[in-house]
Amino acid sequence: MNGSDVTELRAFVAVAERRSFARAATALGIVPSTISQTIKSLENRVGVRLFNRTTRRVSLTDAGELLLARARPALMELNAAIHDLSLFREKPTGTLRLNVSSIAARIVLAPVLKEFLVSYPGIHLDVTVDDEESDIVGGRFDAGIRVGYKVARGMRTLRVSRPSRLLAVASPDYLARHPMPNAPRDLRDHSCIRYRSSGKPMNWVFEKGKSKQEIAVNGPLTVDSVELTVQAALDGIGICYMIEDFVGRHIEAGALIPILKDWSPPVHSYYLYYSERGQLPVPLKMLIAFFKQAVPE
Repeated sequence: MNGSDVTELRAFVAVAERRSFARAATALGIVPSTISQTIKSLENRVGVRLFNRTTRRVSLTDAGELLLARARPALMELNAAIHDLSLFREKPTGTLRLNVSSIAARIVLAPVLKEFLVSYPGIHLDVTVDDEESDIVGGRFDAGIRVGYKVARGMRTLRVSRPSRLLAVASPDYLARHPMPNAPRDLRDHSCIRYRSSGKPMNWVFEKGKSKQEIAVNGPLTVDSVELTVQAALDGIGICYMIEDFVGRHIEAGALIPILKDWSPPVHSYYLYYSERGQLPVPLKMLIAFFKQAVPE
């Protein structure tokens, strides 16, 4: 597509949307004779009539309707692309409101906060840490970050973390006082720290080959804080079930020991998500571009 192609398509869409050569010419800032000649040139080039013209009315032919259906979204995408390029020569400013889970705050957002804010000093991040399945649109947030299966339908998503499995872990002190579980069912005889999500304790899921087991564990402590869940495990209160990346440093230090490693737990990734409706705010566009560069495929 060359420059004249774009000019002809812009003129065609302008006339088709307004059903008037005069109004289209005014909108494009050109004289009616020029837009009339442009449409005639386009029709000659494609070999079909695009408009039915009378002294009082302009309407689309079937061919014109087909071209409008394809040309209008293409021009909108082209305009959006040009607008996005302009952002690189401007200094993005504004507030970006995010709603993120506590795990996402630790393993996704915290490692990149400084680099992002240094790269875009005009952007102010307003972050709410929330482990409920909140409505980001109703809460007037620009975007959220959550594990994939908790993202509401109808949202656009971008993966912003590497895949990480859920692990059952316990402290050496706890395992010194209790036998090591050999199968998921053995967890029913252990003190497990239950994490409550969206009002109910989360079951623990394990997989081995074609076998899958979902265990409703019991124990002396139920909490809705991932930080408290991990701390309780570190203190030897019981076994907890947590994203591996969240407890990885404790495993490396020997403070927590993985349990049932041959029962491979589900693997999850975290996603930035946002509504498909409306124009994206510039700060969110910058965050999307930043994560696309920062997160490996």
